[in-house]
Amino acid sequence: MKTELIKRKIKKEFNGWWFLSIVGAVVILLPILFIFSSIFQEPNENWLHIRQYLLKNYVANTLILVVLTSILTTFLGVSLAWLIAAYDFPLKRFFRWGLMLPLTIPTFIATYTYRTMLGYTGVIQSTLRNQFDYQINPEWLTVAGIPGAVFIFTLFLYPYVYMITRAFLENQSTSYIESARLLGGKPLSVFFRVVLPLSRPAIIGGTVLVIYEVLGDYGVTSFLGIHTITTAIFQTWFRMYDVHSAMRLAAWLMLIIVGIFILERLLRQGRRYHLSSKSRPLVPVKLKGARGIAAFGYCSMIFLIGFLIPLVQLIFWAVMTFEKVWDPAFLTLINQTLYVAVISTVMILIFSIVVANINRTHSTFSFILSKSVTTGYSIPGPIIAIGVLAVFISLDEWLAPLYSYMGLGEAPLILSLSLIMLIVGYFIRFMATGFNAVEVGFEKIGTKYLEASRMLGLGVTKTFFKVDLPLIKGSIISGFVITFVEICKELPLALLLRPFNFETLATKTYQYANDEQIYEASISSLLIIAISILSIVLLQMISKKVKQ
Repeated sequence: MKTELIKRKIKKEFNGWWFLSIVGAVVILLPILFIFSSIFQEPNENWLHIRQYLLKNYVANTLILVVLTSILTTFLGVSLAWLIAAYDFPLKRFFRWGLMLPLTIPTFIATYTYRTMLGYTGVIQSTLRNQFDYQINPEWLTVAGIPGAVFIFTLFLYPYVYMITRAFLENQSTSYIESARLLGGKPLSVFFRVVLPLSRPAIIGGTVLVIYEVLGDYGVTSFLGIHTITTAIFQTWFRMYDVHSAMRLAAWLMLIIVGIFILERLLRQGRRYHLSSKSRPLVPVKLKGARGIAAFGYCSMIFLIGFLIPLVQLIFWAVMTFEKVWDPAFLTLINQTLYVAVISTVMILIFSIVVANINRTHSTFSFILSKSVTTGYSIPGPIIAIGVLAVFISLDEWLAPLYSYMGLGEAPLILSLSLIMLIVGYFIRFMATGFNAVEVGFEKIGTKYLEASRMLGLGVTKTFFKVDLPLIKGSIISGFVITFVEICKELPLALLLRPFNFETLATKTYQYANDEQIYEASISSLLIIAISILSIVLLQMISKKVKQ
């Protein structure tokens, strides 16, 4: 009797939703396991050469970029978040969302824009020479090497820290900050003794996202000639045609990421604050006179340098080259970008819904499952690309007898040269963005509707379509928008996994810039930025509608 009850429970819980979740988790985890397995393979001559002469330089440059960018983005993001959350000054409401806009400009686009603008023949130095008869040392303005990369990363990645820290300060720190003010604490004292310790989990969370972006970057470092582990992966793959050595480099990068993850958990340990659910928003202090002007000037400078100036320059270049660049082939490029982004996003959202619905059971297995399917976001695109390629090459080798039977040759690369590989790469990389949005929607509605529906005799699937789906459609739309934009902007995965003669807006922009056709790259760059800006506007509209 007891055995029969156990069998019924297993049959009830492990339905089709569980099966789909497990299959998806295997797809996500398999390329990562392939990467780690490369450590135990016999090294070849290329790897021995890389390890002896090049690896130290790759690791050193990578760590320097990570450390410097982390420090500067933390300073910029936290200072801006504190100004916006705690004070009131001219145009504060505009800057509240305007300071997020630098994130809409991909870093590789910002790099070639600023490098050209600040170069010897750029608009700034040309204006100084021709209009003011002033000759400046070109090295002072050149965006090059590690300093140039840190400048770009800081200006265009700080919104990660800014957004997370600002949200924390505005909604969850009111009682602590107001208590410190009532006790006579001065602004600087309140900031360093209360705000920084209190916000540490949020600051660390935002900074870690910045670190992941820096580790996975290829556009900035390759354009500026910086040798990092990521650029080494590309060079080993495309120049040496050595996938095994590229996998070993990816494994090294994975070890660095695991170390950062462990460090993040250690830093957050013991720093969780359980605040009252009735916490009210922080009341900002009015800044008058010179202080208000200084706050306005600081925010204005960051907004101008981080968004408006590069945007205006790109628009100017686009007007210059529109007739030359815009043709029917460009429309095909847009269609290909939207096509692969929509397919990948739909797959991600469907699987996110399945896993998030299962995760409502709060069982140990569902918790492990949810963590497994979201691991891809913390892994740089080049690592995922290497793992996906290794898996698909193995699949082609396994299916070789079938290909031969079908008359396709003895050992053709069918799956490894298809669009499926790129879609799978996107699926693994951005699963977390879709899942997190859907999970938030399920958390808001709770389980009371689910339990009531099940008591009335409806199954899990019917309950989802009739009850849950209408309630979480706002979260699903938000997840779709965020994921779609991230896919349109993604460069390393598209460069590594796209089929021959298949381009996206990101890869075409990179090719133009890499061929020194900077002006021609402006139109595709503006399309990517426009998609990102529209996504922010749409998300703002959705959030307002949900609050109403």
